[in-house]
Amino acid sequence: MKELKKRWGIESNFQLTMIFIVFAITGSSSAWLSKPVCTWLGISKDDLGFWFTPIRLLLIFPLYQVLLVVIGFLFGQFKFFWAFEKKMLKGMGLGFLLKQ
Repeated sequence: MKELKKRWGIESNFQLTMIFIVFAITGSSSAWLSKPVCTWLGISKDDLGFWFTPIRLLLIFPLYQVLLVVIGFLFGQFKFFWAFEKKMLKGMGLGFLLKQ
């Protein structure tokens, strides 16, 4: 845990616990929301077959990113998760989406 806290620049175990809780809630929420989003978009396994899962994951990925920052904010960890998002977007080559 010390290495993770050092890597993420976290001082307390409480903050680390909050971050783990945010990741857990965000993952569960995005998984739970994926079905209604796909239904709303008219995407079904019957129509897409094998491609349903990869397309569903691609559609849900942006939702996960937004939820991560929002839920992080609600748990008082906005600063950490905003920096986390910026680093992730830059790593994926999408840093141009962020203003400098």
